[in-house]
Amino acid sequence: MIRSTALICTLAAALIAPETFGQLEIPQASPRGKIEQKVGIMTVSISYSRPGIKGRRIFGGLVPYGEEWRTGANDRTTITFSDSVSLEGHGLPAGTYALFTIPGEQEWTIIINKGLTGGIKRDEKEDLFTFKVKPSRTGATAETFTIDITDITMSTANVELSWENTVVKFGFAFDVDGKVEAAIRKAMENPLSGAATLYFQSASYYFAARKDMKSALEWVNKSLEINNKPFTVWRLKSQIQAELKDYKGAVASAETSLSKAREAGNKEFVKFNQDAIAEWSAVK
Repeated sequence: MIRSTALICTLAAALIAPETFGQLEIPQASPRGKIEQKVGIMTVSISYSRPGIKGRRIFGGLVPYGEEWRTGANDRTTITFSDSVSLEGHGLPAGTYALFTIPGEQEWTIIINKGLTGGIKRDEKEDLFTFKVKPSRTGATAETFTIDITDITMSTANVELSWENTVVKFGFAFDVDGKVEAAIRKAMENPLSGAATLYFQSASYYFAARKDMKSALEWVNKSLEINNKPFTVWRLKSQIQAELKDYKGAVASAETSLSKAREAGNKEFVKFNQDAIAEWSAVK
């Protein structure tokens, strides 16, 4: 009787324990991961589960060729764009979408689907578009399935899928220039509000995008008229002048930036300016 009572108490304790002490947190076989990346002024984020090889053959094995794959494990993989985007030539509004793929030895099909719920199998009626890309083989082995955003410029980047010895890439592009130009025009309607920073940012964008350098020089000069202390602004002016092939002016501006960078104790910009002065002084 005592033994039976003890057994009942033990079972009761086992049933109560999870309620009392909570569930154990244990490692997941395919942990959820998220990557978020700024591309120009846009943000791209991808949420997915990351299975490992664990001694298995992956493509053509665990992930069969010619069959739909949720591009990860557990829940479906999602990709979010903060603004409208061109995805391998296909227009896509800002929003969150499911990413499915059909792997193949010679070709992969990429599927953008608007269904964010419904399990691991997609509803084809929810497909927005599909396109095909070529996989490549690598010598290095990716033990864990990885999605990354690579080859980033101010307006473009690639989504890169890698697992085992296979890498697949597809590209996207934003109309960054149109948005920044519109923002600059709007801001210039009232330049008195944060004017020095506004002129500096506008000049910086034009220089980085290799646009109208004369406008960039005009704006950086206006910034310096308001505040001539920042060595960063003098550095930008020197770079713009060099782009316009005014090397004498570029050296003079770089010398000013160098002096102000030394005063501020910024060794990095001291070196930038020293190298630039040496390079531009040698131009005949």
